[in-house]
Parts: sequence; structure tokens; C-alpha cells
Amino acid sequence: MARMHARRRGSSGSKKVYRDNPPDWVELKSEEVEKRILELYNEGYEPSMIGMILRDRYGVPDVVQVTGKKLNRILREKGVQSALPEDLKALITKALRLRRHSETHRKDHHNIRNMMLIEAKVRRLAKYYIRKKVLPSDWKYDPKRLQIELTR
Repeated sequence: MARMHARRRGSSGSKKVYRDNPPDWVELKSEEVEKRILELYNEGYEPSMIGMILRDRYGVPDVVQVTGKKLNRILREKGVQSALPEDLKALITKALRLRRHSETHRKDHHNIRNMMLIEAKVRRLAKYYIRKKVLPSDWKYDPKRLQIELTR
């Protein structure tokens, strides 16, 4: 993955093997996987963590291979998807944590700059999600309002 705010390290990595049907050793059926996804989401796990749990505990290498649908699509169909996308939520919590830190440590200029960079990523990602109609068109990054919402 290329760094966004630094000019070093290109992006390379492993690619998924193409398959359109589940491997023979997967024991769970499509309905069982969807049921497990809902159970794990109701326990408070984020979608990326659900995928890792399904892989490690239940031997499901890829939700799409077993169910034919992506994990977020399954959650959306069941009506239990969170208001903010997972990657945006993670960036916002990181920015809020740094903002809280910089209020007590005003001379920590390194972290203040990191907070600015992270908030720029939040705004850029929010613009993308507004364009894709995942977020409402009037959504704005407001740290004070979001701090209250994320603590609930």
C-alpha cells in the first residue's frame, strides 16, 4: 500500500486466487454463514473482524465464495449496517484520539501534524463516500459532534 503523505514505498502484495465456488473443505452452507455474520455483528464486531473470525474459527476463506454476496451487502440486506463505513470510522476515532492528546500536550507538534494529515484523509474519504451516496450530501467532519456520536 502506498503511503499517502510520504513519497516512499510502492504498493505490492499477494493477490487472491480466483474462484467462483467455495472449496470442498468448507463445511458451512450459505445460510449458516449469513447467520454467523449476524451473530458476530450483534456481538459488536466490525465487518473486517467478522471476516477474520469466519476465516480462523469456521474455515471460511472468503464470504463471497460461499454466499455469493459481500459481507457488507449481507449486513445491508438484513438492515443492520452502521451509519459510518468502517474505514472512515477508524480514521475518525484515530483523529479524535490525537485531538484529545493534543489538547493536553500542546507542544507535541509531531502529533499535531499527524492529526492534520489524518483529518485530511477523513475529509478526502468523506468526499468519496458522499459522491458514492454512502453518506448524506450534507455530512461534514465535525470533531465535537462526532466525539459525542462515537462514544454512544
